Amino acid sequence: MRRGPGALLATATCAVVSSALGCSASTTTGAPAPSSSAPTSGPASGSPSGHGHSPTATPSAPHATEFNPPGDIPDNAVFVDHVAPGSRVHFSVPEGWARSTSHGVTTFTDKYNSISIEVRPRAHPPTVASSRRQDVPELRRSVPSFVARGVTTVTRAHGSAVHLVYLLDSAPNPVTDKVVRDVAERFEFWHAGQEAVLTLTGPEHADNVDPWQVVSDSLHWA
Repeated sequence: MRRGPGALLATATCAVVSSALGCSASTTTGAPAPSSSAPTSGPASGSPSGHGHSPTATPSAPHATEFNPPGDIPDNAVFVDHVAPGSRVHFSVPEGWARSTSHGVTTFTDKYNSISIEVRPRAHPPTVASSRRQDVPELRRSVPSFVARGVTTVTRAHGSAVHLVYLLDSAPNPVTDKVVRDVAERFEFWHAGQEAVLTLTGPEHADNVDPWQVVSDSLHWA
């Protein structure tokens, strides 16, 4: 069928309108383009938080403390009475500790801890002043990495004693060749012309307050 001029004009008009609408549609669909670029700005805005990752690189929180960490004497330790060689000095030591004697000093050891006793003649009771004047310099010369913590007088179950606390390095581990930083409590008891020097040694951060109290309270002349 042949179309008249009016029909052709209408068709042309529709084509123009459709074209215009198509352009408008393409413009509309292109509008989200700026928003689609928004995610690309994410890394830029997130770059400061990239520096913020540093907290995750810090060391994690310390692990929970072991029930009996190295150096801690168990709360259920059984103490056994001993007598210092050649004397009437009694004192208690946890059961099962290894015993050795050298140059008049008897030592009991278990893992990281040790208890030593030496009984010797002494005309007069020790004092804080005499310990600072004589014992501290002697220990500084003979003890590795010696650091004095303090000298006081303390009272125990069977009498008073001069109490010298100091830090030292342990003997090197035969496998790792490393040392442990130890703390020593030296008690100087005196009775009837005899001095009993009791030294309790263990790792600096071990919790041995109660066991050391038991041992130092136990020392007496029978």
